[in-house]
Amino acid sequence: MANEVKETPAAPVAPLGGDQISLTEVQGETSDFLENNQKTIILVVGLLVAIAAAIFLFNKFVTEPKQAEASEMMWKAQQMFERDSFSLALSNPAPGYMGFLDIADEYSSTPAGNLANYYAGISYMQLGQYDAAIDYLKSFDDDGTILPATKNGAIGDSYAQKGDLDTAEGYYKTAVSDAGENSLLAPYYLFKLGLLRERQGDASAANELYKRIQTEFPTSNQAQDIQKYLMRTAG
Repeated sequence: MANEVKETPAAPVAPLGGDQISLTEVQGETSDFLENNQKTIILVVGLLVAIAAAIFLFNKFVTEPKQAEASEMMWKAQQMFERDSFSLALSNPAPGYMGFLDIADEYSSTPAGNLANYYAGISYMQLGQYDAAIDYLKSFDDDGTILPATKNGAIGDSYAQKGDLDTAEGYYKTAVSDAGENSLLAPYYLFKLGLLRERQGDASAANELYKRIQTEFPTSNQAQDIQKYLMRTAG
């Protein structure tokens, strides 16, 4: 015979101010609230609908066309960038086309305008203008794994070229963290961080970083020649 399940009596509702509140009273209060504030509620709901519609229309008729326009405008600058013509890519890629600087400014609200900041930063770094490179790279709103790692790595490169090794170290560490287990980027920035630690005179710390490359990324390009760096920094 199945065990009989006994229901536990519900706990009594605690009185408020000495009087028990009934369901009827609660329903009555709710009805009164809705009736007394009906106009306000309608206005609030209408405002929320209007905001949602405005966002949709802005994206549809402003953001999306500007993104398409920016992408069309940027391809010439990208072409110059790929040819290592960094000065042209920045400001004058071809007649009728904007460079990365103007695109970043004119289309700042679009993904293409955001990406132009990254291109501009790398271009300035290649031209040896490290302060400008840092400014534009920091303005780039990164996402994913690859771009955050390369952005912070490039900022680290720029600070290293300026001789600010401590700040560069911080950005290289961030790049390593951003890269995670990426077998291309993680060992690359571990190696850069190791070289930097050597320049700072900390061979022991550099050796630990080289060991990580050897054990965690044994098939990477950096691991192929890592033994000589391990021997160089051995205690």
